[in-house]
Amino acid sequence: MAKAKKSIPFSFVIENLFSREPIVKPMFGCHSIYVDEKIVLSLRDKDDEDSGVWIGTSKEFHVSLKKEFPSMRSIKIFGPATSGWQVIPKDADDFETSVNRLCDLILKNDPRIGKIPKPRKKKK
Repeated sequence: MAKAKKSIPFSFVIENLFSREPIVKPMFGCHSIYVDEKIVLSLRDKDDEDSGVWIGTSKEFHVSLKKEFPSMRSIKIFGPATSGWQVIPKDADDFETSVNRLCDLILKNDPRIGKIPKPRKKKK
């Protein structure tokens, strides 16, 4: 019997980004969202503290993004070090408001959001 595909959590994100023709790819138990060549967000809904909307960004932008998104923090499953990826936890009081604001920034091509993935190595 074929395994059923998991539905995409927080589907309002896809709806918000619809005009940018986002591409959704399942990845590591999440659904990653690409806009143009950048991975901008990953949607994760598990029973743990890192469930929510992951933001593809760089450490240099954390301070400015934290001012706009007070509930944003580093992803804990990556260990104690600060990672480039940040999360708006699904249990944050401002979750939906913050995620909608993130989508607005992506629609405006905010340079703080999105990472260009490293090219895959070709198999020999």
